[in-house]
Amino acid sequence: MTKLQAKNIVKHYDHNGNSVLALDGITMNVEEGDFVCIVGPSGCGKSTFLNIVAGLEKPDSGEILLNGKPISATGPDRTMVFQEGALFPWLKVIDNVEFGLKMAGIPKEERREISQRYLDMMQLTKFTDSYTYQLSTGMKQRVAIARALAMDPEILLMDEPFAALDSQTRDLLLVELQLIWERTKKTIIFVTHNISESVILGNRVMIFKNRPSKIKKEVIIDYKRPRLAEDTNLQKYYHEILEELKSEVMTGIRGESK
Repeated sequence: MTKLQAKNIVKHYDHNGNSVLALDGITMNVEEGDFVCIVGPSGCGKSTFLNIVAGLEKPDSGEILLNGKPISATGPDRTMVFQEGALFPWLKVIDNVEFGLKMAGIPKEERREISQRYLDMMQLTKFTDSYTYQLSTGMKQRVAIARALAMDPEILLMDEPFAALDSQTRDLLLVELQLIWERTKKTIIFVTHNISESVILGNRVMIFKNRPSKIKKEVIIDYKRPRLAEDTNLQKYYHEILEELKSEVMTGIRGESK
């Protein structure tokens, strides 16, 4: 069943008074329970596209359909996890996770039960009463993911959530996110500049061309889970994506040097 459709999404932005075409007709379908990763050169419009799906930005033309219905604003059916967790440092971990539920009017006992479930899932139970400023960057991202999952969105949107993490923490979270996805069956769209992340996480990897961005190729990752970074059998997928990206990255370098 198709959960989300992007139909011919076009987006310009202003740069020093000039109109720059960022997205030039992005079209894709995301199925129920799918895990779609988007990779592409830096500045190609990956995050812009995700913001449009989230309702944080509007396309100049085209439309996003969720369950067959157009969307044009933010909503609880789509929750975003950013590169920086955007947590409230003056609140405890449990209060951060409960925040959206509280705003939605969920009774205290019910939201505590929901939040505790996802804190357990993210292995944060011992830190329930800690303040987020006391946590490492990796643990803060766990809290951000728990908060997003607690809202039970139809689609989880993730914008390079592991980019600021050290490699060891990132590898651990890559495994945990796969386990959570298998347990919850959430539909996930995950933007990354890291090819290895896309191969480890995605059922499908959408490769974006350099600006103005189009979908250059879709790569199907048909491989057992959980996938580990050190699994050499994943290298064929890595190299397939890398070969597609090489020319796009070089195009961007040449463009910047003009």
